Amino acid sequence: MIASGKWQALSGAAFRAGQVRVGVADLRHYTAKFCEWGSGPPLVLVPGLAGDFGLLGPLSQELAENFRVISYQLRGEDDCFALRRRFGLRDLVKDLHEFIEWQGLERPIVCGMSFGGAIALDFAVNYPHRLLALATQGVGVRYERGLVQRIASLVLSEFPLPSDSAFVNQFFNLLFGGRQSRALFDFVTRQCWETDQSVMAHRLRLVERQDFTNRLRRVTVPAYVLAGERDLLVSPKSLHALATGLPLGCGETLPGCGHLAFITHPRLVAEKLTHFARPLVLAD
Repeated sequence: MIASGKWQALSGAAFRAGQVRVGVADLRHYTAKFCEWGSGPPLVLVPGLAGDFGLLGPLSQELAENFRVISYQLRGEDDCFALRRRFGLRDLVKDLHEFIEWQGLERPIVCGMSFGGAIALDFAVNYPHRLLALATQGVGVRYERGLVQRIASLVLSEFPLPSDSAFVNQFFNLLFGGRQSRALFDFVTRQCWETDQSVMAHRLRLVERQDFTNRLRRVTVPAYVLAGERDLLVSPKSLHALATGLPLGCGETLPGCGHLAFITHPRLVAEKLTHFARPLVLAD
């Protein structure tokens, strides 16, 4: 039992969702790996800036109790050379649209975490007829350039970093919003460093330019936006502006949570999302 516990801590197995189904989707610009968990109404989970869908294991496992959860790789995740072919946030939104078409999903719930929340929100702006509802966690109406964001942008863009940088690992502590177990910390940092530094920097630049203020009225589906009370990347003002700017939107702050609430408090986030989405599914 001791050996098993050590293995789980070192491998991150305790934070990975079980009974996962894997596949590949041949999209126009790349081949996207994807995973599925559970059964029921489809919920497409869009991953964040780094860590791919592997970082969504804890949340996926919770959501799979009520939904068929589907998550996929963003463009560039396995191929940093894809950055040579210039693409922006709108291209990632088109990838999401194509993936939903490829899956044969009529009107799924689309849920995005952090950077994935920006993709999901832009998708709802441009394709409101292609989703039943929108949910995000860790995204506001615009990108606010505070000190933490400036440091992240500068470091990722300008300095080659080792995969175990003490400086960047300390930055992860800020994103957690509080001290976490060593096992969870190691799982998150290991998973995030599987995304190439250049890909992270490129994605960060994409959201730095975004301001959804004047486009939110085009989202004509129910929307639910979440942010952690200790989220250093999303201010209460930005979350409020997003929630009130969406015609059918509502927002909520997660007490005691940071930006990575979907990892540190997956059950809480899943409960909030399920409470929002299940009545919509039943009424559809």
